[in-house]
Formats: sequence, structure tokens, C-alpha cells
Amino acid sequence: MSAANGTAFPHSCDLGDFSSHESLIRNAIERFGTLDILVNNAAIQKRQPFLDATLSTWTEMFAVNLQAPFFLSQAAARHMTKQRRGKIVNIASIHDTVALSKSSIYSITKGGLRMLTRSLALELSEYNVHVNAISPGAIRTNMNRAALADPAHEQDTLKKIPLGRIGDPQDLVGAAVFLASSESDYITGSTLYVDGGILLQ
Repeated sequence: MSAANGTAFPHSCDLGDFSSHESLIRNAIERFGTLDILVNNAAIQKRQPFLDATLSTWTEMFAVNLQAPFFLSQAAARHMTKQRRGKIVNIASIHDTVALSKSSIYSITKGGLRMLTRSLALELSEYNVHVNAISPGAIRTNMNRAALADPAHEQDTLKKIPLGRIGDPQDLVGAAVFLASSESDYITGSTLYVDGGILLQ
């Protein structure tokens, strides 16, 4: 980032804690003087069969996967609407469309994030604030690395992907840069599926 004349700074917080949302956005604005882009990327997944699902799991996953994007977007949008420009990109999942067995809570939060994207896009369009989402398919991340380490599971997953490979985080970069840039100025409320074609069949 430094080579491209960019600047990054760390801000450690627990997105499951409601009180952290406003301070995170405020800190970014104080550092840079403005806020043009928000990417809601944090998420957690805890696999629990529906009949065994607990309130604590529900509460924890909703706090990070849906409540945090809602209130981070609200805090960011209050600034973006004043400057009449901004880009919000939500990282959802193909499970906003396709249910995931033994992960009903996760799928519900991602379905909610997709509708949050559409709802905010509608409300914020008059302020020239664009809200879109990226829904990744099978990507090698810390969240699913253990599952994909099982050869049988990996082979079963590969059979479902027309492009024939598991994605890497780098595969999401182009989509994120596009939706955060002026190249997407006539796009809002859309979800871009980066999934190797897994939803085709």
C-alpha cells in the first residue's frame, strides 16, 4: 500500500459490541478527513443444526454478521450523505441465496445482508451513495480452511464448481475495487456473485 502512496492504520475493536461501531467510523474520518468507502467484511460462522441452535449463537452471529454492517453503514452514511457521495460494499455469501445445511443462522444473516444492501441502496440513492454486495462462493479463508483441508470435502466442493477450483481471497479484489470505484457509478443495490459458477447448477 505504501508503494502506491496509500496509508493504512489499525483500529482494533469487537464488531459484536454495538458501542464500537460509531467510534470506528469517527476514528477513520478523524484520520483521513473524509470517508468515501466502507467495506463490511467481518463475519463469523458457527455450524449448528437447527434443532440444536442456541440463543447465544443466534445473538453472536447476528451481532457481527448483520447488526454491525447495519450500524457501521448508518454511521458512515451520515457522513457520506453530507458530502453527497460514497460507496458501501457488503461482503455477503452465496448462502444469501442457497441454504447451507446445519448453518441456518449463518444463511439467515447473509440473506438479511443482501436485503440490507438493497434497502440502503434505495434510501441512499438520492444522496449519490451507492450500496452493493459481493457474494463469494467457496473461498480459502480462515473461516472454512479446516473444512477444505478434508480431501473428501474439497473434492465434493470442486465437483460443484464449473471453473474447477476453490477460490482465493485475491479473487474478490477486482470485484471490491470495481464496486468501490467510479467505474460502478451507475450500479446500486446489486449483488455480484464471485463463485466460480457454483450457482449455475
